[in-house]
Amino acid sequence: MEMLEHFIGFMNGLLAPVLVIMLLGTGIWLTIRLGFIQLRKLGHGIAVTSGKYDDHDNPGDVSHFQALTTALSATVGIGNIAGVAIAIHWGGPGALFWMWVTALLGMATKYSEVTLAQHFRQTVESDGKQWAGTVSGGPMYYIEKGLGKGWKPVAIFFALMLIMTSFFTGNAIQANTVATQMYANFQIEPWITGLITATLVGIVIIGGIRRIGAVTSILAPVMASVYVLGALFIILSNPGDSLGAFGIIISEAFNPTAGVAGTGVGVFLLTMQYGVQRGLFSNEAGQGSAPIAHSAAKTDEPVSEGVVALLEPFIDTIIICTFTGLVIVGTGVWNQTFDTELQLTDGNISYVTGDRAVKYESTPTPESIDYVNGVPANSADDAPKFAYFDIPVATLYTDEAQTQPFSGTITPSEATAVSTAGDAYTTLYGPAARSSSPLTSLAFEQGLEPLGLGWLGRYIVLVCVFLFALSTAISWSYYGDRCANYIWGKGAILPYKFVFVLMHFIGATLAVTTIWDLGDVALSLVTIPNVLALLLLSGLVKKLTDKYFDEKSWEKKGQSAGS
Repeated sequence: MEMLEHFIGFMNGLLAPVLVIMLLGTGIWLTIRLGFIQLRKLGHGIAVTSGKYDDHDNPGDVSHFQALTTALSATVGIGNIAGVAIAIHWGGPGALFWMWVTALLGMATKYSEVTLAQHFRQTVESDGKQWAGTVSGGPMYYIEKGLGKGWKPVAIFFALMLIMTSFFTGNAIQANTVATQMYANFQIEPWITGLITATLVGIVIIGGIRRIGAVTSILAPVMASVYVLGALFIILSNPGDSLGAFGIIISEAFNPTAGVAGTGVGVFLLTMQYGVQRGLFSNEAGQGSAPIAHSAAKTDEPVSEGVVALLEPFIDTIIICTFTGLVIVGTGVWNQTFDTELQLTDGNISYVTGDRAVKYESTPTPESIDYVNGVPANSADDAPKFAYFDIPVATLYTDEAQTQPFSGTITPSEATAVSTAGDAYTTLYGPAARSSSPLTSLAFEQGLEPLGLGWLGRYIVLVCVFLFALSTAISWSYYGDRCANYIWGKGAILPYKFVFVLMHFIGATLAVTTIWDLGDVALSLVTIPNVLALLLLSGLVKKLTDKYFDEKSWEKKGQSAGS
């Protein structure tokens, strides 16, 4: 496992800069070439989504609205709750600014990939089997058919990497986050949570895209509304803190400072990297996943679905992620530690080296660590330190009141701590940082605490984590099964669904850091071939765009343009 973690870390370090450059560069190029279409045609996208121009006789499996909610169910999810928290935890508040930039540019990217996916989608011989669907589309089709047969190996590579991404980013991370929250709040063992959520996911996905669309068309609006209203209530209740948070976010975007995690330390590229990575994870622009859902929409005009897709990064990142970020930064929890019960079997416990002035780095689990009066006996920067969410716990105690500093030896392999007096402990206590969904949960609690509603903030996040994760996994299963269908045919769809459900259960039981890092590697590998194809096919996107808006086919059908 340690060798795997080091390999994952190496791959992330290698791919992350490439990912940042390619995504931002592609977004800028498409924005300019398409004349800032994300701003000019946003209103038309809203009109199409409303069903104003729907024709139920058009080929496809779901309506424009259901295609959008299916894609939004995958994008509006853990990235909005946990992803924003992780970005701010490691990149500082300024990371949110770079999430905004990624979203604005990503609107043009999302438009382009969805338009191409619709243009090159294929009919599926389903033999009446609902789980097989009637159409299949996505980057694998426009890479092969748009760039030529010589690019088929690249299309297959993309499909394989998206299957891998569906297992980790779109599935295991979701299960892991729910399990982490349930354990933190109710001490429910991760495997129990994983078993429940895997069963629920399995029940829905076996019905194919039509059942998925029916579920997400209800689930996505409800869960987004609950979360946004809760965050908005906190923001409006503390207007001064929220305005101050905006200032911090802007200033830290270009001049980051060290936080509780040693975030930024003046390293602009680190802040930018976390913002772009988490922004991509949140809205998925350029990743090539959402076009698969949009390919199922009932339409004969590719661009009409492209303008619907414009709404995704706007709703997901500009609106929902901003609310999360304002609550986290406004309440100040991003830069605080909290009294924590540290069970030595907790998957969020790790061991790190370095210090706050440089950057903490994960290190192989040591055989043992000696502690004296609550702190490591060896305080050198390169000596391993007991950490929670990859941040060292400053002082370890043996009692919940934190009055008795621990002196003795921690043996990670045995998940025990033995004091110099010979007493054995499986749980220690100390001031620990938070990341991922627990950080967002604390922000909501503290934001509502002055009103005596701290408990409500905790449960808003808990319920939304559960719903967001479930809906994301449901949608991502469809992305992967279309890739399986592309490579191996419809006979691979059911076996894929079985493995997907199994991976959901396994993901719930693994360490959160490992899961997120695996997701980042998969995300990078799947994004690079997709954005390359988008650049090479940008001329075709421009041609389809000009033709659609010049001809105004929606008006020829006797309907108004809307905007």
